[in-house]
Amino acid sequence: MKTVLVLGAGLVTRPLVEYLLKHSIKVNVASRTVSKAEMLIDGHPNGKAISWTVDQEEKLKDMIRGADLVVSLLPANFHAEIAKLCIEFDTNMATTSYVSPEMKALDTLAKEKGIVILNECGVDPGIDHMSAMRIVHDVEQRGGKITSFMSYCGGLPAPEANTNPLGYKFSWSPKGVLLAGKNDAKYRKDNQEVNIEGKNLFDNHWEVDIPDFGKLEGYPNRDSLDYIETYGFEGISTMFRGTLRNPGWCETLKAIVDLGYVEINEEYWDGKTFADLGWYLLGQKPDGDLRAAVAGKLALKADSSILNNLEWLGLFSDDKLPIDKGGVIDVLTATMLEKMAYNEGERDMLVLYHNFIAEFPEGKKEEITSTMIDYGIPNGDSSMSRTVSLPVAIGVRMILEGKFTKPGVWVPVIPELYNPILDELEALGIECKEQSKEL
Repeated sequence: MKTVLVLGAGLVTRPLVEYLLKHSIKVNVASRTVSKAEMLIDGHPNGKAISWTVDQEEKLKDMIRGADLVVSLLPANFHAEIAKLCIEFDTNMATTSYVSPEMKALDTLAKEKGIVILNECGVDPGIDHMSAMRIVHDVEQRGGKITSFMSYCGGLPAPEANTNPLGYKFSWSPKGVLLAGKNDAKYRKDNQEVNIEGKNLFDNHWEVDIPDFGKLEGYPNRDSLDYIETYGFEGISTMFRGTLRNPGWCETLKAIVDLGYVEINEEYWDGKTFADLGWYLLGQKPDGDLRAAVAGKLALKADSSILNNLEWLGLFSDDKLPIDKGGVIDVLTATMLEKMAYNEGERDMLVLYHNFIAEFPEGKKEEITSTMIDYGIPNGDSSMSRTVSLPVAIGVRMILEGKFTKPGVWVPVIPELYNPILDELEALGIECKEQSKEL
């Protein structure tokens, strides 16, 4: 029986653990909070919960030595160092995270040692790559070429659970969501390169009409141009990867960023209130109405919905801050997690949408769309947890069973990976629906 070491026991981990145990694979879950690992194992005889923190390097080495494969669900900055240890101890590895330059640099060494390191095998990145490449390769086999590719993905409350003014609830790390709002972005539109500084990210948003669903708000996600080579899109006129949210999110987050609520520098907040913090971020001594002062700073009308959203979050209140020490972002994270969590029985939703323009010989043009709308299970697994962790679980099983053995640092954009993973996801009820029409 093969053994998998899972590092981390966060919100998206349970479907992965359950899937591996179901397929007769031993699973060791190592977590700082061992009670979380124990809940994931749920008494299964082939599961083991381990208390471990990232500073326990010798214990990590011992755990890796005892595993056939390591799944790292830790923050992305840890992956490359763990990958080095996996290569050293002849242990395969998988993550759901983007390939960092440090991870990419390990490709040659992994090939020399015969180690498979599978990355970007979640939902975004992950299912987005796989569903896109299946269409790209089909177009190429029919003699065509993709000239425009626009892709969007977002985790959102299901419509009946969309009950707060910001139109969002957290199915994964709130801090991760907020930090992503500081990323620079880059894409190509009609042969023009567009570069956006992180501070201006939320100024760049537009309406996206999702087939069989309705209108959402889209904005750029990181560097889309990185994927031109990955997807084989040299010479493409439009290349864009974006994030989906409910309408109004970008305007509110723009205000939050501009006011300084995503700063990470640690400070002491003993006894301070949200109003104290607000005046501090404005660089002013308390003087009158904080909401009015913020309106002036942001050049907003007094009855602005943006101000209403900030007030709903409690940012103008005299309530005590939820933490005594940390970055301003940590204050906001704690506040949002309290006010924007899913209630018992509520469903989340994952929306993935691709739009391709393909050109064929003799001037034929085709628009192809691929849409996945997946819902969480009430009082069960969230859609976010299923769509993030089941693809990597399937990939892990393929590696352990010898169905994918090519060594190196991989992203699932080749048929040997994406076809079996997408086929099994469809059997598990996670499916992309495609439509096409001639232009």
